[in-house]
Amino acid sequence: MNIAHTIFGVFGNATALFLFLAPSITFKRIIKNKSTEQFSGIPYPMTLLNCLLSAWYGLPFVSKDNTLVSTINGTGAVIETIYVLIFLFYAPKKEKAKIFAIFTAVLAVFATVALVSLFALHGNGRKLFCGIAATVFSIIMYASPLSIMRLVIKTKSVEYMPFFLSLCVFLCGTSWFIYGLIGRDPFVAIPNGFGCALGTVQLILYFIYCGNKGEKSADAEKDEKKTVEMKDEEKKQNVVNGEARAASLRSF
Repeated sequence: MNIAHTIFGVFGNATALFLFLAPSITFKRIIKNKSTEQFSGIPYPMTLLNCLLSAWYGLPFVSKDNTLVSTINGTGAVIETIYVLIFLFYAPKKEKAKIFAIFTAVLAVFATVALVSLFALHGNGRKLFCGIAATVFSIIMYASPLSIMRLVIKTKSVEYMPFFLSLCVFLCGTSWFIYGLIGRDPFVAIPNGFGCALGTVQLILYFIYCGNKGEKSADAEKDEKKTVEMKDEEKKQNVVNGEARAASLRSF
């Protein structure tokens, strides 16, 4: 059982790392354009908080046999911190102030949880307090793609929901869900069971609407072609009318 627990933990580390690195494409664009454009900076400090709380929960003096939870979330915390700092550097003044305020609040919340659990709580009380905090923010992190899923249903297109990202959400949630079940840890199993379910729904939506990808752009091309044809026809009509007027003038 310990071997299976470790295997699913390692696999969970790998898939979670992919999820943490997925926004790097966005940040390459931000750095290249030296602007955050219309990208939202809110998910990054919120994911940072989830990583900090989960990494804290996985420490041996909080919960036993959860070192793999700490390693990946500690790594994720470093990655998300880099994202936040880059966003702050390139964001406009108003957006910068908002993200900095959220970032400060994130650090304050984590510091409060850490200090309370460290000095005021012990044993199961400490594990319960840190576990609930980590669970709440893990569920919030997994719920973030709900707006994208709604967009997929509305547009009947998976253009903004990449298959491999959806697959990785499913694999990550599933592996950590099983890891939590094997370790009999509800604070790992519950949020990741939620993530597994959301990942499943994303994959189902993908297979329902994947055939529709690009239909919108095809319709747009048809409309554009129609517009061009109408303009050409209008030009021809103007030429004909011009020639007719010239002919009538010559007749005088």
